[in-house]
Amino acid sequence: MLHSLKTGCVMVAFGVALSITASPAAVAAEAAAPAGAAEIVEFSGNVQVPMRDGVLLAADVSLPKGKGPFPTILCRTPYTTALGELSDNGNRAGREFGRKFVALGFAFVLQDCRGTGRSQGCWDPYARERDDGVDLQKWVRTQPWCNGKVATFGGSYCGFTQLAAASEAGDRLAAMCCDAPTFSWHDVNYVGGALRLETNAVWNTLMCRPHLGDESLAEVNLTSLPWSIKLKRGQWSNVFRHLPLRTWDQEHGVRIPWVNDTLTRPEPDEYWASRGSTDRLHQISAPQLICTGWYDLFLNQAFCYVPMLGKEGASETSQRHQHLIIGPWGHAPNVPVGDLDFGREAKIDLDGVHKQWYGRWLNGEDTGVDKWPFLRIFVMGANRWRNEDQWPLARTQFTSYFFHSDSSAKTLNGNGSLTKVKPLAENADRYIYDPEDPVPSCGGEWGFLRPCGPVDQRHVESRDDVLVYTSEELVEPLEVTGPVKVVLYAASDATDTDWTAKLVDVHPDGRAFNLCDGIIRARYRESFAKAKLLEPTKVYRYEIDLWATSNEFLPGHRIRVEVSSSNFPRFDRNPNTGHAFGVDAELRKANQTVYHDQEHPSHIVLPVIPRK
Repeated sequence: MLHSLKTGCVMVAFGVALSITASPAAVAAEAAAPAGAAEIVEFSGNVQVPMRDGVLLAADVSLPKGKGPFPTILCRTPYTTALGELSDNGNRAGREFGRKFVALGFAFVLQDCRGTGRSQGCWDPYARERDDGVDLQKWVRTQPWCNGKVATFGGSYCGFTQLAAASEAGDRLAAMCCDAPTFSWHDVNYVGGALRLETNAVWNTLMCRPHLGDESLAEVNLTSLPWSIKLKRGQWSNVFRHLPLRTWDQEHGVRIPWVNDTLTRPEPDEYWASRGSTDRLHQISAPQLICTGWYDLFLNQAFCYVPMLGKEGASETSQRHQHLIIGPWGHAPNVPVGDLDFGREAKIDLDGVHKQWYGRWLNGEDTGVDKWPFLRIFVMGANRWRNEDQWPLARTQFTSYFFHSDSSAKTLNGNGSLTKVKPLAENADRYIYDPEDPVPSCGGEWGFLRPCGPVDQRHVESRDDVLVYTSEELVEPLEVTGPVKVVLYAASDATDTDWTAKLVDVHPDGRAFNLCDGIIRARYRESFAKAKLLEPTKVYRYEIDLWATSNEFLPGHRIRVEVSSSNFPRFDRNPNTGHAFGVDAELRKANQTVYHDQEHPSHIVLPVIPRK
């Protein structure tokens, strides 16, 4: 059983990971008690905490040895059911995380979000986390075992629960620690105007499973990454390919109300704003530590909103102490992803980091936190950590690499090239995008059913609907650290379509490992808030946000860019019709043209870091 939905209330939650710190593997690693860890002296399971409207939310309380009172760390999560046995006497997750923080001398409170686990009420995703989080903090401060110092902890959706409450907590909240948090629910669902189909479908199936009882749709093994999920009826490919998209849940034989809420609102509006925290970041006074990965699906949110916290925070402390750690991971710190070994240096002492962080802000200890940099990043390729104080890095040299070919850039065996020389007169590249045969997702951001991280792209690059532009071999190291984008000049005979782009590091043996990628739905080329269809065959300028990376291309390696029109099932297929989102029952092919000439210099912009 993964989640408890209250009888008569079928509001389905949406998050991205079934764990406090983002994945079952991370839970197992992080929950293990440190060497010499103290035992929990007192554990109270299923403590009923009243909210302002009288609803009771269940919590587990772990207390360390000593008379107290103690500084206290809180985590609010909808995932406790997925983390272990759940009973009136508490659950395994509450005890395991309790041991971790009790060993540091802190009390620890793990609360089930409204409508989940053992808590009363209805879970309306993202809607009540602000009020409920503030109410929990107030309740904790009245308890005899709390000394009034309160901090928060958790990742993914549990990072959002921190952010939501922090905007109303003022300086009463001592500190926050978020692993791969989400700031915006809309940005969880849509990227570049396209729907994160795999995440939507799998997540909702998992979260609806308990409500369906014997008609459960999924058998889930939470001990492996990616999670093993097997449908009892049909196959996931049938779900992903179901049309019209707005009724994909009916492929399961059940109607999930949340699907309608999401798929009828592709543009950001008041509905999404009411379930986000981005418009309240300026109200946060607490210092914040965020840990994420180059292959995390929320990486873009960290870079969009963490700098805002530093500039607009409500206190000098919050402005000075926004710290971001980014490693070669997916949705969980220290959990390897993909097919590259980044060495022992890639793993950090997360327990030590937490000890320093909470020791400083809850106990006033001199742990060195006051000297921490804004940014600590892992540079892939070079496989080393480095501290930085700005983003983008002040010394960045944004450098354009232009696309070239003689109209034959299809596949890795084509003649597509990548140079710093602007094109003059060149023939365009053409391919057919057929949504019935989309380009398969291969590595990249964290996902449920497929390997993520750096994965060899050569089988994708063998398709004739993928354009490939490759540089000459490098003779010197080239570091690329920062935001990456592709400027594409392209035309389609459809009134709407998609364009995708991917940055790849090609090794001397031919293996081609993805670094970052992006997508843009053509109708949102000017604004994500308002759709504007295409004039068929007209050339438009597109900017495709590939988010960010940090990678050193080594001598003998080559830089590669892939361009296509699909990345499935990670993103939904554009049917190329121009109809309202998600209503098409049929698909049509689109004839795509990518230009690279003097008037239309398609290129990638790389954030090059000069060698010292």
